Amino acid sequence: MSKKSTSSQNDLFGSNGAPEKKAKAGQSAAPKKSADKSGYSAHHIEVLEGLEPVRRRPGMYIGGTDEKAMHHLFAEVIDNAMDEAIAGHANTIEVHVEPGNYITVTDNGRGIPVDKHPKFKDKSALEVIMCTLHAGGKFGGGSYETSGGLHGVGVSVVNALSDDTTVEVAREQQLYSQKFSRGIPKTKIEKLGPVKNRRGTSVRFHPDPQIFGAKTMFDPERLFRMSRAKAYLFGGVEIRWHCAPELLKGDVPAEQTFKFPGGLSDFLSNRVEKDLLVSPSFFSGTTEKRSGHGAVEWAVAFVVDEPFCSSYCNTIPTPEGGTHEAGLRNALLKGVKAYGDLTNNKRIAQVTTDDVANFTASMVSVFVRDPEFVGQTKDRLSTPEATRIVENNVRDAFDHWLTEDTTRAARVVDFLIERAEERLRRRLEKEVSRKSAVRKLRLPGKLADCTQAGSMNSELFIVEGDSAGGSAKQARDRATQAVLPLRGKILNVASATREKFRDNQQLSDLLQALGCGTSAAYRESDLRYERIIIMTDADVDGAHIASLLMTFFWREMSPMIEQGHLFLAVPPLFRISHSSKIAYARDDAHREELLKTEFAGKKPEISRFKGLGERMPAQLKETTMSPKTRQLLRVSVDMAARAVTDDIVERLMGQKAEARYAFIQDRAAFATELDV
Repeated sequence: MSKKSTSSQNDLFGSNGAPEKKAKAGQSAAPKKSADKSGYSAHHIEVLEGLEPVRRRPGMYIGGTDEKAMHHLFAEVIDNAMDEAIAGHANTIEVHVEPGNYITVTDNGRGIPVDKHPKFKDKSALEVIMCTLHAGGKFGGGSYETSGGLHGVGVSVVNALSDDTTVEVAREQQLYSQKFSRGIPKTKIEKLGPVKNRRGTSVRFHPDPQIFGAKTMFDPERLFRMSRAKAYLFGGVEIRWHCAPELLKGDVPAEQTFKFPGGLSDFLSNRVEKDLLVSPSFFSGTTEKRSGHGAVEWAVAFVVDEPFCSSYCNTIPTPEGGTHEAGLRNALLKGVKAYGDLTNNKRIAQVTTDDVANFTASMVSVFVRDPEFVGQTKDRLSTPEATRIVENNVRDAFDHWLTEDTTRAARVVDFLIERAEERLRRRLEKEVSRKSAVRKLRLPGKLADCTQAGSMNSELFIVEGDSAGGSAKQARDRATQAVLPLRGKILNVASATREKFRDNQQLSDLLQALGCGTSAAYRESDLRYERIIIMTDADVDGAHIASLLMTFFWREMSPMIEQGHLFLAVPPLFRISHSSKIAYARDDAHREELLKTEFAGKKPEISRFKGLGERMPAQLKETTMSPKTRQLLRVSVDMAARAVTDDIVERLMGQKAEARYAFIQDRAAFATELDV
C-alpha cells in the first residue's frame, strides 16, 4: 500500500513563504525557473512506502539503535503474546534464546489470522500485519478488551528491523508459515499440513546487523528478567524460559518455568527480600474485573532506604511513570493523612507526597482500554483516567489495611512523620547555612559569650531564667565561660511538630549559640564550646527543665553526648556555717553527713537556697561555676543500648500519655519522696 509523506512548509510554499501559483494553459510554469536556480525541485521530495520509514528512522519506533533498542524488539513480540493471555485465549508462552542472536517467542493463543484480508485481496492477514504499519486487531474492534499494542506497529517494526523473520501460525489444526527479511516477504504463506494439540503463534527473528551493528547482541540476563517480569504481571500465564547452554552467564538458567499466582506481591517480595522494612507485611491487592473502567493490581512495602516504583500498563513497563503512579501516590498520602486525623495525630499534616514516595518500594499494574502513552516506546503513561482508577481502588483498600492492625499502622505513620520532620529540619539548616555564608554569624541577644576565640576549655552554661542568668554572668570567668539564659521550660521536642520546633525562639537561640547543626547535619568541628553545662534549680521544676534539655540534645545532637560534651551542674541545696567555717550540702543526706563530721558537737546556722537567682554571684561562683570547687555530672549513654534509651525517652517524653502513666504505675513503689 502506497503511503503519502507529510510535506514540510517549504514543500508547500515557495522560498518566500507565499503559495506558488499554478501556470495557466499555454504558459510556462514560472516556479520552475525559481526551482532551477535554488536547486530544489519535485524530484527531491521522497515518498517512503511500506516499512521503509522504520528502517530509515528506527529511533522514532524503538528509541534508537543501541542494545536497549534491540531488546525493545523482544518486548514488542512478547507483549503480543501477553495480550493473548490477558484476553483469556492463551495460558502458556515459551521464550527460546538461540545461538546466532536469534529469539523465538511462542504462545498458545488463537494464532494470527491467515485468511485473505478484505482490503488487500492478494494478501493474507498475516502478511498485512507483518508488513504494514498501523495494521492489527487492537484498535477497538472487539478482539482485545485491553492490550499493550495500540498503534499496530509493534510486530511490523520488529519485522522491518530484522534480516530474518519466520512466523508460524497454528489455527484450526493446520500449520502455516511465512518468511520475511527487512520487512519484505521472502515466501508466500505456506500451508505446512495438519497439526494436533497445537495452536497459537510463533515468531522467530534475528535483529538486522545493518541497523544495530554486528557486535550488538542480546543479553540473556536482561531477557530473563523481562520474561520473569511478564509472569509476575499476570498470574494466569505460565512462561517457559529456554536458553542455549553456550549463551549462559551469571545466574541465568538454561530452563525455567515462571508462574506466580501471587502476582505483584510475589514480585515485590523478591525485590525487597534483603531490604530493611518499616513493617514486615506488604500492602497489596487487586481488582478482578478487567472491563468497564479498568482494573489495577498493586503491592507496596514501606522501606527505610532504596525506594522505587515499578509501574506497568497492560503489562507494558512504564519506566518514566505516569498517571497511574500519580494515582498510587495520591492514595497512599490521603490514606496516611486520614489515619493521622483519625488518631488525632496533628503532626501528620507535615507529611507530603514526596515523603511517602521516598520511603516506599511499590509496584502498580493497571489495565485500561485505549491507553495513551508518550511515544511509541511507551515509557510514560498519559491516560488521565488511570489516575482515578488507581486512586479510587487503592485508597479504600489502604484505609482498611491501616485500621485492621493499629500497631502496624502506628509504626508506618510515625516513621513517615519522623522522616518529614527530618526533611524540614534539613531544609531549615540549609537556610541557616546559606544565610551564615553571606553575613557575619549572629549570636542570640541574651547570650553572654566568652572572649576566647577557640573552643578548647570553653563552657556554655544554660541557665533557668533571667534572674539566674544575671547572677551567672557576674560569677563567670569571662575568658572561658559563656551564659545563655532560657525563659521557663523549653519545648518538648519528643512530642512537638517540626513547625513548632522551627518557630521556637528559645531552641533557635540555643542552636545559634552552639553553631554545630542537628541530626544528620551535626558537625563536631563547628561546636563552639568544649562543655555544655545545664544549670537549673535543685527542685522539681529545675529537674523538669533539665529533662527537657537532655531530651533535646539526645534527639537532635546525640553525637555531642557520645563525645562527652554534655554535663549537669550540681548546685548545693544548703549552706551550713559556724563562725568562719562554711560548707555546702548537695541534699538532705549530704547535710546530715556534714553535721556529723565537719560540724560535730556544734550548732551551725543552716540556710536553704530557693533558687540560683537568689544567690550572690560570689556564692554561685564558689559552689557551682568555679572549676576548682564545683561538681559536675557528665551525661553519658551506653550506645550499645541505644534502642532501650530511645524507648525510655519516647515513653517518658513522647506524645502518648498512656505510656507515661504505665511507666509511673510500674515504678510507683520505688518513689520515696515527692515534691508537691
